Amino acid sequence: MTAPRDRVDAAWRMLADLGVTITDLRDDLRARRPIPTVAEYLPQVAAAAGPGARRTYGSYWARMRTLWGHRRLDEIAATDVEALRHEAAGSARSRRNSRSGRHAGEHVIAAARAVFNRAIADGLIDAGASPAHQVAKPRRLPNTRRALTGGELAQINEAARAGGDDVVLDALLLRLHTETACRRGGALGLHLGDLDVANGQILLPEKGGTQRWQPITLNLARHLLALATARGAVLPTDELLRYRTGRALTSRRYDHLWKRLGGQLPWAAMLGVSTHWLRHTTLTWVERHFGYGIARAYAGHTNSTGPATTTYIKADIHDVAKALSAMTGQPHPLAISTDSPPN
Repeated sequence: MTAPRDRVDAAWRMLADLGVTITDLRDDLRARRPIPTVAEYLPQVAAAAGPGARRTYGSYWARMRTLWGHRRLDEIAATDVEALRHEAAGSARSRRNSRSGRHAGEHVIAAARAVFNRAIADGLIDAGASPAHQVAKPRRLPNTRRALTGGELAQINEAARAGGDDVVLDALLLRLHTETACRRGGALGLHLGDLDVANGQILLPEKGGTQRWQPITLNLARHLLALATARGAVLPTDELLRYRTGRALTSRRYDHLWKRLGGQLPWAAMLGVSTHWLRHTTLTWVERHFGYGIARAYAGHTNSTGPATTTYIKADIHDVAKALSAMTGQPHPLAISTDSPPN
């Protein structure tokens, strides 16, 4: 029920006579409302976060709980966040392609900002009182990832077929990522019902819960179906990629694969080659031979924001199929011309 306007005006006049402002009222209301401790509030932050955020920031939130768990949110200072950033950077695992802990420090600040953004949204602190936003993120260095040469890609595929405990699975994984330029999460999210063998395409799960049909060669489609059914996939909801035991594939398979390939190919270990390098390789080739618009569609970026001209250069699945056919040298049923208007 809305209060009558004259009563509201009278209340405002009374507050003005008392010298009370809306800021004073908000501060008083917040003072009467208990501010939770970091340990009390973090479970709410994690529950409201998506699976990707929980996976990326979970270890940093756990560290915050250990260091700051007994302190209220409004007792955390920018110095505390800065100290945690340096600690994370100093203890980051050293790799050949590491950046001296810069990514770990960046993730600490992002994790802290996620906590205090939620606290601001819940009305627990003011927008300008977030200590995490008073600490600058480390400047991101240029990415060292690049497209592989034809010779390097051939060496990787040969090494994958030369050893390991599941050569068929490893070879199909590399082929799947090379043909589709999909991310690891997209491949791991595939189900038997997402595979269209007749038309040579798969329904890729993407970031943000979206999906898109991506062409693959008929040869790859048949081999993916054979592997899935031989390893126990029956229902459309059954996972497509599976171990010999029938268990669904996990991201650990990728870690195992690239560790093995790095042991066989020292240059790959030195560069830190990973599955995402295959995405770079394919999309670079498509852009060089078919242009930016088709490369953007191939990557699944058709709905992302960008320059205004991207509105007019959208490509469709037939354009992507033509690029795939040219890249693999195999005909594709969806690689039909749409250049001319229909009669």
